[in-house]
Amino acid sequence: MTTQAQRPAEDGSDEPQEWRKWHRRRVETITAPYGPLSLTGTHWLEDHPDGRIPPVPGTWTADGDEVVLTAGPADGLTLDGKPFTGTARLTAHHGPIPEAPVAHGDRRLVVLRREGLWAVRDFDPGSPARAAFTGIEATGYDPRWTLPGRFLPYPEHRSVRVANADGRERGLGLAGEIVFVLDGEEHRLHAAVEDDGSLWAVFSDTTGGDTSYRFRFLRPAAPAEDGSVTVDFNRALLPPCAFADHFICPFPPPGNTLPVAVAAGERVPLGG
Repeated sequence: MTTQAQRPAEDGSDEPQEWRKWHRRRVETITAPYGPLSLTGTHWLEDHPDGRIPPVPGTWTADGDEVVLTAGPADGLTLDGKPFTGTARLTAHHGPIPEAPVAHGDRRLVVLRREGLWAVRDFDPGSPARAAFTGIEATGYDPRWTLPGRFLPYPEHRSVRVANADGRERGLGLAGEIVFVLDGEEHRLHAAVEDDGSLWAVFSDTTGGDTSYRFRFLRPAAPAEDGSVTVDFNRALLPPCAFADHFICPFPPPGNTLPVAVAAGERVPLGG
């Protein structure tokens, strides 16, 4: 875990200490046995028409709204914790990775669906990336980067096509704009609304690809009734694809590239 020198909060609050706790929790999440570093592959079934995925045991085929898994004794798979042979019909898994029904030893084989296409993800606690990881370079708390803002919802949700980290283009749902002022200039970020009401924006800035990863995530808490929201770049997050190439993170939508250097929050992963 690496941080840079941090300035005290101007209001005398405990924000620097809270930020350090947040940063430690983030590192713990990233390094968990089934955290982002453990993803060793996302295998699209359309790329394997015979159902055989070379690194993954069993035969996996798409059948409408389900994936059909066929396995024999030599595959060594378990289903819901019990040795599995035969045929099973699976749907996309949305829960915690350790609770995925299909396993091969410590590996978890997770069924994924995006825009009607099926994939199998392979999470391995013994991945080389997890072994090589040494921390996250992050800039310590600076009150300059905690800003008041407001959320302006769109009359109706929108979807834009954006490139993803795997080279494919997919739809990105957007629900409104986060508006804030930095150094006297107004800026806006297109954002989605999560199930719990919190916001999620994919953004880049002039440090991207230089002193920071090429893009990052911002996750403000749910806006107040009047639309006010705190825009805290101290908690800018590296996307999962910064830790493993097999994630399909969306790139920033048009308008979400800030013409300023956001020297705050998580910057780059260390190790590897």
